[in-house]
Amino acid sequence: MSTKVENILEELKSLNLLEAAELVKQIEETFDVDASAASGSMMMSAPASAPASSEIEEKTEFDVVLEEVPAPKKISVLKVVRSLTGLGLKEAKDLVESTPKVLKEGASKDDAETMKKQLQDAGATVVVK
Repeated sequence: MSTKVENILEELKSLNLLEAAELVKQIEETFDVDASAASGSMMMSAPASAPASSEIEEKTEFDVVLEEVPAPKKISVLKVVRSLTGLGLKEAKDLVESTPKVLKEGASKDDAETMKKQLQDAGATVVVK
């Protein structure tokens, strides 16, 4: 692999969820492609490696997991998810409809608790791991 590709890969690894969503949006617009099918599989594979590394270290980073969204509360939860993640309407809707999903990885304890409270107030079932 060339050093240029390695550098790009290292930069991608350092992105948080908001930055990754913004990157996907920009790539879709620039290259006129739809990454919605690929983003679902990418989101499924990423959380699998996170718990193993955070169990070894002292617990300073937390994952916010959207466990369940009752049908009558879906719209209000969708609004909160969009405000917390910066995702577009379609991406946020897909995330809310495919629970359980990791909403935020590596959040500080305060941020994770704030997100949990906002989502619970909107009617969602949330777990901080």
